[in-house]
Amino acid sequence: MADLFRVRIAVRGYELDLQGHVNQAVYLQYGEHARWRAFLAAGLGPDTLVTAGVGPVVLETTIRYLKELRAGDEVDVTCRFLWGTGKTFQVEQDYTRADGTPVAAVTGVAGLLDRSTRRLVDDPAGRLRALAADPSWLGL
Repeated sequence: MADLFRVRIAVRGYELDLQGHVNQAVYLQYGEHARWRAFLAAGLGPDTLVTAGVGPVVLETTIRYLKELRAGDEVDVTCRFLWGTGKTFQVEQDYTRADGTPVAAVTGVAGLLDRSTRRLVDDPAGRLRALAADPSWLGL
């Protein structure tokens, strides 16, 4: 089962703050990019999800910073989905410099929104498994 997705991202100069390291909000963008790439690997592009009337939503995010990222660094961002029985699921993401140095850990709670009712889907794992071409990228 391919339950761990990984994408490499190059730090760009415009993502830096006055201290010369990646701005805190950019970590969230990197995480979002990795999650969407995992969904795409599973065959769940925006068109597929919109046609099915659903979309992923982030409900909570916690970032733990371990080391700084600076211009010229490359960072690998992983994405692991942990499924339970309720309407939400956990997302764990590790950020590691290309040299292997851990730089951040991001954890979150997400759900799958029914776009017509604006409510969370009761069984997000089941719904995504049914829609995905390769649900293993989502740990399903």
